Amino acid sequence: MRRAITAFLRLCLRIFFRRIELLGMERVPGGRPVIFAVNHPNGLVDPLFLLCHAPAPVSFLGKAPLLGYPVIGYLARTFDMIPVYRKQDNSGGSNAETFSRARDVLRRGGSIAIFPEGTTHDDPKLRDLKTGAARIALGAELEEELLVVPTGIYYTAKHVFRSSALVLFGEPLHVKPVPTDATGEPPVDDVEDLTAAIEAGLRSVTLQADSHAALELVGRAEDIFTADDEQPLVEEFDLRRRFIDGYHYLRMRDPARLEKLQAAITQFEAELRRAKLDVHELRPEIDGVRLFRVLVLLPLALLGAVISYPTYRLVGFLAHRLSKGERNVLATMKFLGALALYPLTYLAIAIVAGLRFGWLAGVVTALAVPFLGYIALYVFEEIDDVIGDLRAVGHRLFRKYGYTRLLAQREAIRREMVEVAREMG
Repeated sequence: MRRAITAFLRLCLRIFFRRIELLGMERVPGGRPVIFAVNHPNGLVDPLFLLCHAPAPVSFLGKAPLLGYPVIGYLARTFDMIPVYRKQDNSGGSNAETFSRARDVLRRGGSIAIFPEGTTHDDPKLRDLKTGAARIALGAELEEELLVVPTGIYYTAKHVFRSSALVLFGEPLHVKPVPTDATGEPPVDDVEDLTAAIEAGLRSVTLQADSHAALELVGRAEDIFTADDEQPLVEEFDLRRRFIDGYHYLRMRDPARLEKLQAAITQFEAELRRAKLDVHELRPEIDGVRLFRVLVLLPLALLGAVISYPTYRLVGFLAHRLSKGERNVLATMKFLGALALYPLTYLAIAIVAGLRFGWLAGVVTALAVPFLGYIALYVFEEIDDVIGDLRAVGHRLFRKYGYTRLLAQREAIRREMVEVAREMG
């Protein structure tokens, strides 16, 4: 059952996210007990990446109330979630019970995943880590070394449907067993040292900025610098990390220069909006194969859109209402809403078709409707790209001066960024 649910959830993730990339899986050897220490920016979506893509089956530590939720509770039990009993949840139990179950999994050679920050959040950097991961690792009392793998999840736009996600498995920390006291607790100094090492590892696989404004500026700058939405996500991630370093460098040494660069970026973006162009469309070309594909599939896409669009709007409406504006749970609401409402929509249409035209029509409809929905999703994304390419080609042909000016502005911004990087060494 676990394997079947994992395959289904992996498919759902592939639909929800346009791109998913994994890096560093070779750092996690099979057949050894492992603790994945993971950052936690995106609610219940975060654990799905470990459940679906970790090199070995993973048991998660999660807050105890999740076991009582409909659907989520069933999934949590299926994947052997280890409940964490927090005081604010009033759910009974104790840390000792949680640690004991986690250590049992590790002693059997299994793997667990834990969010050391203790809660999901929308902060621009890591929160202070709890000591639970270190206490579990040091108190496992294994005969062999235990690995703690800092794991970062990076989203291009975590609350947006069809955005992209990158999972980075960092350098493993090799943890040797230490003596424990009568209650099974390891020495405090060892716990603090390992917690600090885990934090350093997590910093190496996550973006760390002092404000949302800094992250937003860095994202805008990186888009302008590369003007390429097809680059590997790890390259985008690495470039944004370097841009954050550059931001801090300028803010400390030359804030006036930082303000000037920010103003240039803002002005450039304003001119792009007036031209109705995206920065990724400044190298216009018409992809004939893509255009042909869109034209051939468009009739099926229109039918799929008519069927699926009302549910798409309903999922978005409910997700925004239930998340109450909290971005770190918005994607969770969208994911769960789609997981519930799309199958119900397709089932209802199949039942109507079966009652009206016979059981065979119902079966065919049940198989065809999800396929049409996916065709609609694919084609309308392609149409957006085709329209952008056509608009950019038209701008280049008929508004040559404006197009040349945009290229010059972008090049000036890029040169300034390169110069800052050169100064930083």
